[in-house]
Amino acid sequence: MSEAPVTLTIDIGGTKLKASRVDGNGQLLCAPVIASTPRPSPPECVLRAIRDMVAGIGDFHRISVGFPGVVRGARVVTAPNLGTPVWAEFDLVEALSGAFGRPVRVLNDAAVQGLGVVRGPGLEAVVTLGTGVGCAVYRDREWLLHLELGLDSYVGNEALNTLGLEAWSQRLLKTVTDVLRLTACERLYVGGGNARKVSIELPKNVELVSNTAGLTGGVRLWEPAFDRHFASVPAVERTTPLV
Repeated sequence: MSEAPVTLTIDIGGTKLKASRVDGNGQLLCAPVIASTPRPSPPECVLRAIRDMVAGIGDFHRISVGFPGVVRGARVVTAPNLGTPVWAEFDLVEALSGAFGRPVRVLNDAAVQGLGVVRGPGLEAVVTLGTGVGCAVYRDREWLLHLELGLDSYVGNEALNTLGLEAWSQRLLKTVTDVLRLTACERLYVGGGNARKVSIELPKNVELVSNTAGLTGGVRLWEPAFDRHFASVPAVERTTPLV
């Protein structure tokens, strides 16, 4: 294993779980592995699915997780598409570091995806389209905040399946316009699993991006700029390779 840190990046979604190994430049070192999110989705079931999914993926030094809800430090606050009552106050960092013996950092999944695509300079935002809808804001490539806009029922996956692509697309156009107005961002990136279904013309400062950014963006959680954010999260050290 090389001396450069290798990050196991995990994207927890309401429908799918994805993981890969990523180098220090945010490049995938292996094809993403994908599994269905268990239903129901209490922590113990999701963690078991993650362990099974990454078995044999190879060595890594640390773990980054994009989580579909509000996370403060190590603990989950909300998990709209997994079940907030069973996830509230769950210490996801402790659970994963205990399972893998590696240091762990966790952030909202939309925020992680944005870290993989923002280019700077200036104010940028990302909207992710999947089971739910996420949003995050950045200045000069640095994460500022994650926004809970309450759009899951309006333009999430259930709305797409209920309304059909044409009507959903019109809702998406309104959503994009509203986010541009709300954030006053210079560029807006649209990602997530349903971004590939977008066929309408979007404003010129809106860009569709690959869903793999939800994995590649995870390596940026280990940049010094995030040290303060994760200062209260206990470090876990392990010197022997994990296979």
